[in-house]
Amino acid sequence: MPSTRPRRTTVDWRVFAREMASMARDLLAQDSVGATLEHITRAATERVSGCDAAGILLLHGKRVETLAPTDDLVVESDRLQERLAEGPCFDAARTGTAERVFRIFDVTAEQERWPAYATRARELGVGSMMGFLLYTEDEELGALNLYSHRPGSFTDDSETAGWLLASHAAVAFSSARSHAQMEQALATRHTIGEAMGILMGSHRLSEEQAFDVLRRYSQEKNVKLREVARRVCDEGRLD
Repeated sequence: MPSTRPRRTTVDWRVFAREMASMARDLLAQDSVGATLEHITRAATERVSGCDAAGILLLHGKRVETLAPTDDLVVESDRLQERLAEGPCFDAARTGTAERVFRIFDVTAEQERWPAYATRARELGVGSMMGFLLYTEDEELGALNLYSHRPGSFTDDSETAGWLLASHAAVAFSSARSHAQMEQALATRHTIGEAMGILMGSHRLSEEQAFDVLRRYSQEKNVKLREVARRVCDEGRLD
Protein backbone atom coordinates (compact mmCIF):
# COMPACT_ATOMS: atom_id res chain seq x y z
CA MET A 1 0.00 0.00 0.00
CA PRO A 2 1.43 3.43 -0.87
CA SER A 3 1.79 5.84 2.00
CA THR A 4 -1.03 8.37 2.38
CA ARG A 5 1.28 10.88 4.05
CA PRO A 6 3.19 13.46 1.99
CA ARG A 7 6.87 12.66 1.73
CA ARG A 8 9.08 15.16 3.48
CA THR A 9 11.47 17.07 1.27
CA THR A 10 14.05 19.64 2.20
CA VAL A 11 14.56 22.42 -0.31
CA ASP A 12 17.51 24.78 -0.06
CA TRP A 13 15.65 27.88 -1.16
CA ARG A 14 18.84 29.93 -1.56
CA VAL A 15 20.08 27.42 -4.12
CA PHE A 16 16.64 27.28 -5.72
CA ALA A 17 16.54 31.09 -6.00
CA ARG A 18 19.89 31.08 -7.80
CA GLU A 19 18.60 28.38 -10.16
CA MET A 20 15.48 30.43 -10.87
CA ALA A 21 17.56 33.53 -11.62
CA SER A 22 19.74 31.54 -14.01
CA MET A 23 16.69 29.98 -15.63
CA ALA A 24 15.03 33.38 -16.12
CA ARG A 25 18.06 34.57 -18.08
CA ASP A 26 18.10 31.35 -20.10
CA LEU A 27 14.40 31.67 -20.93
CA LEU A 28 14.77 35.16 -22.30
CA ALA A 29 17.74 33.99 -24.41
CA GLN A 30 15.71 31.35 -26.29
CA ASP A 31 15.17 32.08 -29.99
CA SER A 32 11.60 30.79 -30.38
CA VAL A 33 8.39 30.20 -28.46
CA GLY A 34 8.87 26.44 -28.81
CA ALA A 35 12.38 26.53 -27.37
CA THR A 36 11.16 28.68 -24.47
CA LEU A 37 8.39 26.23 -23.60
CA GLU A 38 10.67 23.20 -23.87
CA HIS A 39 13.08 24.91 -21.47
CA ILE A 40 10.21 25.48 -19.03
CA THR A 41 8.91 21.90 -19.01
CA ARG A 42 12.39 20.43 -18.80
CA ALA A 43 13.13 22.70 -15.84
CA ALA A 44 10.00 21.40 -14.11
CA THR A 45 11.22 17.80 -14.27
CA GLU A 46 14.67 18.84 -13.07
CA ARG A 47 13.79 21.31 -10.32
CA VAL A 48 10.41 20.30 -8.86
CA SER A 49 10.69 17.40 -6.46
CA GLY A 50 8.61 14.40 -7.52
CA CYS A 51 7.96 15.57 -11.10
CA ASP A 52 8.37 12.80 -13.69
CA ALA A 53 6.75 14.59 -16.64
CA ALA A 54 5.51 18.06 -17.55
CA GLY A 55 3.72 19.89 -20.32
CA ILE A 56 1.75 23.02 -21.13
CA LEU A 57 -1.91 22.80 -22.02
CA LEU A 58 -3.74 25.46 -24.04
CA LEU A 59 -7.47 25.55 -24.59
CA HIS A 60 -9.06 26.74 -27.81
CA GLY A 61 -12.73 26.58 -26.88
CA LYS A 62 -12.95 22.93 -25.89
CA ARG A 63 -10.06 21.85 -28.09
CA VAL A 64 -6.83 21.07 -26.26
CA GLU A 65 -3.35 21.83 -27.55
CA THR A 66 -0.34 20.26 -25.83
CA LEU A 67 2.94 22.15 -25.97
CA ALA A 68 6.47 21.01 -25.05
CA PRO A 69 5.51 17.68 -23.43
CA THR A 70 8.43 15.85 -21.85
CA ASP A 71 6.70 12.47 -22.07
CA ASP A 72 3.89 10.78 -24.01
CA LEU A 73 1.98 10.57 -20.72
CA VAL A 74 1.35 14.32 -20.93
CA VAL A 75 -0.11 14.11 -24.44
CA GLU A 76 -2.29 11.12 -23.53
CA SER A 77 -3.60 12.87 -20.41
CA ASP A 78 -4.45 16.04 -22.33
CA ARG A 79 -6.24 14.09 -25.08
CA LEU A 80 -8.21 12.25 -22.41
CA GLN A 81 -9.31 15.50 -20.79
CA GLU A 82 -10.30 16.92 -24.17
CA ARG A 83 -12.37 13.84 -24.94
CA LEU A 84 -14.09 13.90 -21.54
CA ALA A 85 -14.25 17.72 -21.28
CA GLU A 86 -13.16 17.09 -17.72
CA GLY A 87 -9.97 17.12 -15.70
CA PRO A 88 -7.71 19.24 -13.51
CA CYS A 89 -5.45 20.50 -16.31
CA PHE A 90 -8.52 21.29 -18.42
CA ASP A 91 -9.96 23.35 -15.55
CA ALA A 92 -6.65 25.07 -14.77
CA ALA A 93 -6.31 26.30 -18.35
CA ARG A 94 -9.90 27.49 -18.61
CA THR A 95 -10.11 31.26 -18.55
CA GLY A 96 -12.32 32.79 -15.90
CA THR A 97 -11.63 30.12 -13.30
CA ALA A 98 -10.73 31.35 -9.82
CA GLU A 99 -8.26 28.50 -9.28
CA ARG A 100 -4.67 29.19 -10.27
CA VAL A 101 -3.07 26.13 -8.64
CA PHE A 102 -4.26 22.57 -8.11
CA ARG A 103 -2.65 19.56 -6.47
CA ILE A 104 -4.01 16.02 -6.46
CA PHE A 105 -2.16 14.12 -3.77
CA ASP A 106 -3.30 10.66 -4.85
CA VAL A 107 -4.92 10.08 -8.24
CA THR A 108 -5.35 6.40 -7.36
CA ALA A 109 -7.85 7.35 -4.65
CA GLU A 110 -11.47 8.15 -5.49
CA GLN A 111 -11.87 11.63 -7.01
CA GLU A 112 -15.27 13.22 -6.61
CA ARG A 113 -14.53 16.20 -8.84
CA TRP A 114 -13.12 14.40 -11.91
CA PRO A 115 -14.26 10.76 -11.55
CA ALA A 116 -14.16 9.77 -15.22
CA TYR A 117 -10.75 11.36 -15.80
CA ALA A 118 -9.20 9.97 -12.59
CA THR A 119 -10.19 6.40 -13.44
CA ARG A 120 -8.52 6.56 -16.84
CA ALA A 121 -5.54 8.58 -15.60
CA ARG A 122 -4.71 5.74 -13.23
CA GLU A 123 -4.60 3.42 -16.23
CA LEU A 124 -2.10 5.81 -17.86
CA GLY A 125 0.15 5.49 -14.83
CA VAL A 126 -0.57 8.81 -13.14
CA GLY A 127 -0.09 8.73 -9.37
CA SER A 128 -0.24 12.41 -8.46
CA MET A 129 -0.55 15.73 -10.29
CA MET A 130 -0.08 19.46 -9.97
CA GLY A 131 -1.07 22.30 -12.28
CA PHE A 132 -0.43 26.04 -12.40
CA LEU A 133 -2.27 28.63 -14.45
CA LEU A 134 0.22 30.61 -16.51
CA TYR A 135 -0.88 34.22 -16.40
CA THR A 136 0.35 37.82 -16.39
CA GLU A 137 -1.54 41.00 -15.55
CA ASP A 138 -2.76 41.18 -19.14
CA GLU A 139 -3.49 37.62 -20.23
CA GLU A 140 -4.00 34.00 -19.28
CA LEU A 141 -1.73 31.74 -21.29
CA GLY A 142 -2.66 28.16 -20.40
CA ALA A 143 -1.52 25.80 -17.67
CA LEU A 144 1.79 24.21 -16.70
CA ASN A 145 0.99 20.66 -15.61
CA LEU A 146 3.24 18.32 -13.65
CA TYR A 147 2.85 14.55 -13.28
CA SER A 148 4.29 11.86 -11.05
CA HIS A 149 3.89 8.11 -11.41
CA ARG A 150 3.71 7.78 -7.62
CA PRO A 151 0.91 8.84 -5.28
CA GLY A 152 1.96 11.39 -2.68
CA SER A 153 4.99 12.64 -4.60
CA PHE A 154 4.13 16.33 -4.52
CA THR A 155 4.63 18.09 -1.20
CA ASP A 156 4.02 21.66 -0.07
CA ASP A 157 7.61 22.43 -1.09
CA SER A 158 6.95 20.93 -4.53
CA GLU A 159 3.94 23.17 -4.92
CA THR A 160 5.90 26.27 -3.89
CA ALA A 161 8.70 25.40 -6.30
CA GLY A 162 6.21 24.77 -9.09
CA TRP A 163 4.43 28.05 -8.45
CA LEU A 164 7.74 29.98 -8.59
CA LEU A 165 8.68 28.21 -11.81
CA ALA A 166 5.27 28.93 -13.33
CA SER A 167 5.56 32.63 -12.42
CA HIS A 168 8.85 32.92 -14.32
CA ALA A 169 7.48 30.76 -17.12
CA ALA A 170 4.39 32.95 -17.66
CA VAL A 171 6.47 36.09 -18.15
CA ALA A 172 8.92 34.33 -20.50
CA PHE A 173 6.10 32.69 -22.47
CA SER A 174 4.27 35.99 -22.88
CA SER A 175 7.45 37.78 -23.93
CA ALA A 176 8.42 35.06 -26.43
CA ARG A 177 4.94 35.00 -27.94
CA SER A 178 4.80 38.81 -28.25
CA HIS A 179 8.21 38.81 -29.93
CA ALA A 180 7.12 36.08 -32.35
CA GLN A 181 3.91 37.96 -33.17
CA MET A 182 5.87 41.14 -33.81
CA GLU A 183 8.28 39.32 -36.11
CA GLN A 184 5.37 37.76 -37.99
CA ALA A 185 3.66 41.14 -38.34
CA LEU A 186 6.84 42.71 -39.74
CA ALA A 187 7.32 39.82 -42.14
CA THR A 188 3.70 40.12 -43.27
CA ARG A 189 4.08 43.87 -43.86
CA HIS A 190 7.19 43.23 -45.92
CA THR A 191 5.47 40.55 -48.02
CA ILE A 192 2.40 42.72 -48.65
CA GLY A 193 4.62 45.64 -49.61
CA GLU A 194 6.55 43.47 -52.05
CA ALA A 195 3.32 42.12 -53.58
CA MET A 196 1.96 45.64 -53.99
CA GLY A 197 5.16 46.65 -55.78
CA ILE A 198 4.79 43.76 -58.21
CA LEU A 199 1.18 44.68 -59.00
CA MET A 200 2.02 48.37 -59.33
CA GLY A 201 4.79 47.60 -61.81
CA SER A 202 2.94 45.02 -63.89
CA HIS A 203 -0.47 46.72 -64.03
CA ARG A 204 0.47 50.40 -63.71
CA LEU A 205 -1.49 50.75 -60.46
CA SER A 206 -1.15 53.26 -57.66
CA GLU A 207 -0.20 52.05 -54.20
CA GLU A 208 -3.81 52.38 -53.04
CA GLN A 209 -5.13 50.50 -56.08
CA ALA A 210 -2.60 47.67 -55.63
CA PHE A 211 -3.57 47.21 -51.99
CA ASP A 212 -7.26 47.25 -52.96
CA VAL A 213 -6.63 44.43 -55.48
CA LEU A 214 -5.03 42.31 -52.76
CA ARG A 215 -7.77 43.10 -50.25
CA ARG A 216 -10.65 42.33 -52.64
CA TYR A 217 -9.04 39.04 -53.75
CA SER A 218 -8.57 38.08 -50.10
CA GLN A 219 -12.25 38.74 -49.33
CA GLU A 220 -13.65 37.10 -52.45
CA LYS A 221 -11.54 33.94 -52.16
CA ASN A 222 -11.65 33.84 -48.35
CA VAL A 223 -7.86 33.65 -48.20
CA LYS A 224 -5.79 35.53 -45.65
CA LEU A 225 -4.22 38.71 -46.98
CA ARG A 226 -0.68 37.54 -46.21
CA GLU A 227 -1.29 34.34 -48.20
CA VAL A 228 -2.56 36.36 -51.17
CA ALA A 229 0.54 38.56 -50.98
CA ARG A 230 2.80 35.52 -50.75
CA ARG A 231 1.18 34.07 -53.89
CA VAL A 232 1.85 37.28 -55.81
CA CYS A 233 5.48 37.28 -54.61
CA ASP A 234 5.94 33.62 -55.61
CA GLU A 235 4.07 33.67 -58.93
CA GLY A 236 4.21 37.33 -59.93
CA ARG A 237 0.44 37.48 -60.44
CA LEU A 238 -2.99 36.54 -59.13
CA ASP A 239 -5.16 33.98 -60.95
